[in-house]
Amino acid sequence: MNTKIFRNISYGVYIVSTMDGDRPTGCTANSVMQVTSSPATIAVSINHDNFTNECIKKMNKFAISILTETSDPSIIGTFGFRSGKDTNKFDRVSYEMKENLPVIKDSCGYIICDVIDKMETETHTVFLGKVIDCDVLDDSGQVMTYAYYHKVIKGKSPKNAPTYLPDEGKKQESGKTKYVCQVCGYVYEGETLPQDFKCPICGKGAEYFKKM
Repeated sequence: MNTKIFRNISYGVYIVSTMDGDRPTGCTANSVMQVTSSPATIAVSINHDNFTNECIKKMNKFAISILTETSDPSIIGTFGFRSGKDTNKFDRVSYEMKENLPVIKDSCGYIICDVIDKMETETHTVFLGKVIDCDVLDDSGQVMTYAYYHKVIKGKSPKNAPTYLPDEGKKQESGKTKYVCQVCGYVYEGETLPQDFKCPICGKGAEYFKKM
C-alpha cells in the first residue's frame, strides 16, 4: 500500500482555535471541509492528543483561520509543534476576537462554528460545525495548500496531523548529522548548519537550532 497517494488529495493549512476558559488556544490543521452550503456546515478533524480537541469539546465552538502563501510561516510552527496545554500560543501572533473566539489577523479570513455533532475515530475527532459567522479579511493572496507547505516551504507534518506519513520520520533516521529547531521541531540534515540558515517553518535563525 503506497500511502504517498494521500498527498494528492487537496488540503489547506488552517489554524483551528477555541477557548481554554478565558485563555485562547488552538492548533494547526489541514483537514477542513465544507459539508453543506445551506445551512453552511463545516467539518474539521483534530487529533485526540491535541489539547485543542479537549477544549473544543468543552466549549462546543471553534474558529478556523485560513492561512495564505504570504502568512508568516512561524504561525504554522507555533500552532503545529507546541502544546496549548503549557504554551500561550496566541501571545506570539496578532489576533482579534470574533463571537468570543480568537481568529488570526494574518490570514485571508475566518469561519466561526457551533459544534452540532462529532464522530470519533481511532485517533481523531471529526467535529461538525454550523457556521454562525465568517468573513474575508484579505483576498489579495493565494490560499496556502498543504502541497505548497510541503513542497515550497518544505515543512513537515506534526505527528498528530491526519496527513502525517511515517516515512517523514524515517527519513530523519539517516546517518547524517541532524540539527533540530527548538521552536517548531524542524530537522535540518547536514554536516554543518550554515550560520545564516533560517528555519523554513518558523523563520528562526541558526542560533535556535540544537545538534541532535
